[in-house]
Amino acid sequence: MFQFFENEKKYTQFFLSVSLAALIMSFFHIISLPFDIAWIAILLCGIPIIKGAVTGLVTEFDIKADVLVSIALVASVIIGEIFAAGEVAFIMAVGAYLEERTVSKARAGIEKLVHLTPATARIVRDGEEIIVPAEQVKIADTIRVLAGETIAVDGIIIKGQTSINQSVMTGESLPVDKGEGDEVYSGTVNQFGTFLMSARKVGEDSSLQRMIRLVESADAGKAKIVGLADRWATWIVVIALAAALGTWLITGEILRAVTILVVFCPCALVLATPTAIMAGIGNATKHGILIKEGDALERLSKVKRIAFDKTGTLTLGKPSVVQIVSFSEDYDENKLLELAATAELQSEHPLGKAIVSGYRHKTGHSPLDADFFELLPGQGIIAAVGGKTVLAGNDTLFFNQKVPILNSLKEAALKTKAEGCTIIYLAAEGKALGFIALSDTLRQDAKTTITAIHKVGVQSVLLTGDALEAANHMSQIAGINERKADCLPEDKLTAILEYQKNGEPVCMVGDGINDAPALKAAQVGIAMGGIGSDIAIDAADIALTSDDIKEIPHLLRLSKKTMGTIHINLAASMLLNFIAIILAITGILNPILGALVHNAGSVAVIINSSLLLKWRKS
Repeated sequence: MFQFFENEKKYTQFFLSVSLAALIMSFFHIISLPFDIAWIAILLCGIPIIKGAVTGLVTEFDIKADVLVSIALVASVIIGEIFAAGEVAFIMAVGAYLEERTVSKARAGIEKLVHLTPATARIVRDGEEIIVPAEQVKIADTIRVLAGETIAVDGIIIKGQTSINQSVMTGESLPVDKGEGDEVYSGTVNQFGTFLMSARKVGEDSSLQRMIRLVESADAGKAKIVGLADRWATWIVVIALAAALGTWLITGEILRAVTILVVFCPCALVLATPTAIMAGIGNATKHGILIKEGDALERLSKVKRIAFDKTGTLTLGKPSVVQIVSFSEDYDENKLLELAATAELQSEHPLGKAIVSGYRHKTGHSPLDADFFELLPGQGIIAAVGGKTVLAGNDTLFFNQKVPILNSLKEAALKTKAEGCTIIYLAAEGKALGFIALSDTLRQDAKTTITAIHKVGVQSVLLTGDALEAANHMSQIAGINERKADCLPEDKLTAILEYQKNGEPVCMVGDGINDAPALKAAQVGIAMGGIGSDIAIDAADIALTSDDIKEIPHLLRLSKKTMGTIHINLAASMLLNFIAIILAITGILNPILGALVHNAGSVAVIINSSLLLKWRKS
């Protein structure tokens, strides 16, 4: 604010310590010098303030709080109140220092990201390992990562198994087991074992660098209400000068006029918003939420409705086995799943992989390999398992292979399909056995999250490209108020604009490229920062680094709490200024007491804002 911090932090603390010592010696007359030792505080703390005020006036005609502070300093010196001038300069500097400490503390958690980028990577080329700077890693390079090392770029494990500490990216408290084919992210730490990985996203495209860019874009100065405080500060400078001049002319006491200038400094008013905004951003970061725009919290506090995309947002974005239905006496559900997993083991199709994964999860071991495997695009697969010909696919596959499906089996499948599931029919030796239903499953905490959102006073709506039956089913089990199905990107955008036209500011939560227009148009856009597309993240105001929507209710409450803190700060600042001015006009306050009273308000504002850093409603 006062351009005080041009030196390193340690020098700032040294200057403040020297200035405090000088003021104490001046007040108690501890040392006898040809000049008042309080001049040391004026020079060390006051010069940067005056320099900033003059620079702002000359270059931009920017009349802000430092102008009034500078006038108060000069006026105090002119009338011989050297100690008062030194005290004003010192307390203003202390207020700025406390603000800086609050802001730096609020950003400490996210600024750690910058230091997490490893300097080097172990690249394996032609069987030899070479260590190169991390920025020189290229896509498709093979990288060896040892135990305890930080992963340099995003990639896929191609050999080895390990556990990864992903807390910096996802907030997970426990390491995550990883094996061949699993993704790993830059900035995360390899806990155990050595593995080889193939680089997929390098340099500025890596997850860590992307998160750093989001952090760097968080700027409290963008909040609209900050501009309001600045405009007030400008008017206060003018009013303060007029009040001081009028008091001087009426009473003839220049001391009262100088005191008015001291107490009228709008420091607390200007500090009220940025300290609260940055503390709110720091709080959000601790919960895996990166806020890109400073005014996002202000806009979020006014939201009346929150819109969710389905796939990858309310759901996990990956198909999984949700139901096994057998119509054969020879195959119960377990045997039917084993048959399907064996047949699909060689499949590269996501649904086939989901069946194999479901079998592994249920039994704890992998299925046997099929004797024969053939993929029929758009239909399914044909495999030989235990000497039997097995079909797994849709009704088109069964029609082409002349395998009849019983009407009762079809009816059961259609009922399940109406709930948003994908059906894989199974047959062996020309006889239909049943089906396996797969679905993109709802996140475990989705329903409790939606309930908590409603308690905040925000209504919910589902915007999805799925069919109406699937949208109705998903919204019902999640507890969402409204749903709009068969939505193309422009349909989501139109829905957002329609709500907002009717006076319902919307917060949009999405993860895909198709959500980008809605994220951009909404009052506030929230993107799933981990699995979300780069375009969606760029279009959003806020990113969830952990891809976990359970923190959204806290974010909504935090936005309201932050704005409440700002309003309290502003009201208290104005009230304190008003009382101090009356006391100064009546002569009760002198410049020294005026500086103490006024700056007590600045310190109180900073302390009140800093309480947001650890705030969370139970």
